[in-house]
Amino acid sequence: MKHRSVLSVVVPLALLIVWQIVGSKPGMQAMLPSPWLVVTAWHEWIFGEATGMGLNPYLGTWWANVEYSGTRVVAGFALSMVVAIPLGLMIGWSRRLSVLIDPMIQMFRPIPITAWLPFSIAAFGITNMGSISLIFLGGFFAIVVNATQGARDVDKNLVRAAKMMGASPWVLLKRVVFPAALPNIFTGMRIGLGIAWTAVVAAEMVAVKSGLGYVLWDAYYVGRMDIVFADMASIGLMGFLSDRLIIWIERRVLKWRLLQNH
Repeated sequence: MKHRSVLSVVVPLALLIVWQIVGSKPGMQAMLPSPWLVVTAWHEWIFGEATGMGLNPYLGTWWANVEYSGTRVVAGFALSMVVAIPLGLMIGWSRRLSVLIDPMIQMFRPIPITAWLPFSIAAFGITNMGSISLIFLGGFFAIVVNATQGARDVDKNLVRAAKMMGASPWVLLKRVVFPAALPNIFTGMRIGLGIAWTAVVAAEMVAVKSGLGYVLWDAYYVGRMDIVFADMASIGLMGFLSDRLIIWIERRVLKWRLLQNH
């Protein structure tokens, strides 16, 4: 156990040292700035004060851009949950709906989020709704597929017992199928949330003019690779924290399952 803990620190530290050495070489700043330069730029981006009539967009604007991206992710992801969870449960539980809807979902699911960008811009223009629609699609397919599988994997003995006690189809879906499918649903939510952060970056690079995705492209365009790396680290951090939040909620909602396993 102690050996694993040491490796978990040594390997990232070794990578940082190599990165610092390579990034410090002449001519590398334009392509691979050193970790120190990235951290310095990130600090200024978070805590810096705008000067010179605010012409430098990388001073003190980090919180605002995180808020823009985070708000879009929350809106699009919440919408995807509202639609995908009940739809997935019904597809998994009803053979008729499975035949009618599931093939269409499986056909559209492999299409990359970036392929929907032209349609999003044509339908919604350069607006928040365009980026939210892409985030919705990113979360929707992951959640609906996992919710469908969760409904299909429900223990048939539980279903028979509920029917013997006179449970209606609605009560059966609500009290038996939904709780049994929750582990799959949370798995889909974690996967979908990761895709949602990918989608918001892609959307903000093209469809809107604010947020972490927009900063990523703008910084690259003006040659600020230190900000590009700081932006990438910010996106990773936001994705990690939101994933931890889903896990925290899952552990409390599925507390009965953890107790059952022990």
